[in-house]
Amino acid sequence: MLSAGEASGDLHGATMCRAIRALDPAVRLIGMGGPRMAAAGVEILVDPTAQAAMGTSEALGRVPALYRAYKILVERLREGRPLAIVLIDFPVFNLRHSRQERRAGVPVVYFIPPQLWAWRRGRLRQMARRVTRVLAAFPFEKSLYEGAGVPVEFVGHPLLDVVPSDLDPAKARGRLGVEEGRVLVGLLPGSRKQEISRLLPPMLDAAARLAGADGRRCFVLGLAASVQREQVTALLERAAKAGGPSIEVVEGLTYEVMAGAHALLIASGTATLEAALLGAPMVVCYRVSRLTELMARALKRSRWISLPNIIAGRGAVPEILQDDVTGARLARETEHLLVDPVAATAQRAAFTELGSRLGRPGVGERAARAVLKVAGASTLVDTR
Repeated sequence: MLSAGEASGDLHGATMCRAIRALDPAVRLIGMGGPRMAAAGVEILVDPTAQAAMGTSEALGRVPALYRAYKILVERLREGRPLAIVLIDFPVFNLRHSRQERRAGVPVVYFIPPQLWAWRRGRLRQMARRVTRVLAAFPFEKSLYEGAGVPVEFVGHPLLDVVPSDLDPAKARGRLGVEEGRVLVGLLPGSRKQEISRLLPPMLDAAARLAGADGRRCFVLGLAASVQREQVTALLERAAKAGGPSIEVVEGLTYEVMAGAHALLIASGTATLEAALLGAPMVVCYRVSRLTELMARALKRSRWISLPNIIAGRGAVPEILQDDVTGARLARETEHLLVDPVAATAQRAAFTELGSRLGRPGVGERAARAVLKVAGASTLVDTR
């Protein structure tokens, strides 16, 4: 049984599930996830991935749906005891759910464990009580979990199996229809409704300012699969009426936007790590509700919020947060990357160093072998 509740978890889960099926084609996989896990051969009992929220107060509206998902998983657990359950990120839900598995005597594997080095380190006690083995994505997580008495194995980050390392920037721009000699600015405002509403307007304001400074600049927005195009279209029309530049919207070409961009405006999240692996100079931004901000400040342990900075251990990329997320500020930071080659080169050097810390490709297979070992059988779930 597997449990993933967000688009990123669906992506990582699919990488591992494909490897499990390759190792044992007869395996049966069931649980909570999204379309990518379904395509990888998982029987999806419930899919909450398209309704992900971006903060504590924002998530309140999801509680009824997540409670129903919780009941579905618990009911299935009682109907037929799985040989193991794999939790993928989504810690608030998955840590609560793990209590039911441990009570039932089911081994619990946590793939992409909670970022306890950045938030709520007190959860280590829950992990120690409920988790059989952690499959760590970052090397520094190994010592953290070992110190808490949690069995842990560093398998590397699953994005290493997904992000195309040979994607040429010029070819990427060609696939996007960007003419030679144009300067491409990519806009990646996130995969959640709240992210679009809070981040895209200042990004569009920044685009207008950047376009006014240099007519060679063009703009491409990578639309996440979970975002309704109508929401983006309404904001683009409003910006165009105010004199903003033309913004090309593309779907299914996010990696091309990342690899081809001379600079990216990007929402904090997994996408920042994907962009770093593709060597894309970026400005990271994020906004949440005031309540979520206050709670985050109380629980936060890391100085940074973006994965590139957290992994690098320094401010390799600018982070623009909360009330500072304005068109003027975003434009100023992006302009610096576009006109100062030293700034962009410094980011790319940091990303090369970062990539070497994430392990090596083959993450999905290493995770799959670890899961099958914990399950103690050639299949993950009962086939009856």
